[in-house]
Amino acid sequence: MSPRPSGPAFTPDPAKVPRTAEAARELARAVVAGPELWGPGFVARTPALSAPGHWPVLDERCVWQGGTVPAGVLHSVTSYSERPAGAGRGTLRVAATVTVHRDVRRAEWEMAETLEEALRCPGQKLREGERVEGLMSIGHAFGSKYNLTADDSIGEIGRYRGTESGDRPYEYGWFQYRLGNVTVAAVTKGADGHTQDEINRARVDALVGMARRIETRLETAG
Repeated sequence: MSPRPSGPAFTPDPAKVPRTAEAARELARAVVAGPELWGPGFVARTPALSAPGHWPVLDERCVWQGGTVPAGVLHSVTSYSERPAGAGRGTLRVAATVTVHRDVRRAEWEMAETLEEALRCPGQKLREGERVEGLMSIGHAFGSKYNLTADDSIGEIGRYRGTESGDRPYEYGWFQYRLGNVTVAAVTKGADGHTQDEINRARVDALVGMARRIETRLETAG
């Protein structure tokens, strides 16, 4: 058996790491997963990208609200995609988020806070008519379990309910990676006619695709 990796997943070139909001915005927009990473049949939703300054916050009532972007964040963007309904299948909605922090420590704090949120609020209101329940969260450092891609990874699984689907429960997944001072996340809301394997594959493709884009843009020339 080969030894478990113990070092970082990837060491960026310090000269290529964004230090300004403008550089962070350029990186985040280039990295975030659009329909091309989620897989065949996916298209952009309207709007396709989050508004400038978008920063959701989970309040004390476990309700997601609009918040203020923390000082430690250089830029954050969310891309919205979907596989439209058809042939007996409902609309499969997905989203991807890229956040560029000023330094690694602040990115690590974001990962820790994400873990804490599921523990604090296993039931969460996403917006009017949409909620998740029974959330369970687990984190893995590089080299543990199946994480051979990121410095840290988080997985959250629960049940999604929405008025559009008659309040029936579907699988909800939020998975997040950290590579250096950049975090990437992919979220999926299940729908009729879509298998769990299909949804998992799309989520992995989006996450790994974003991680590879980060490595390509920030890797040390060798």
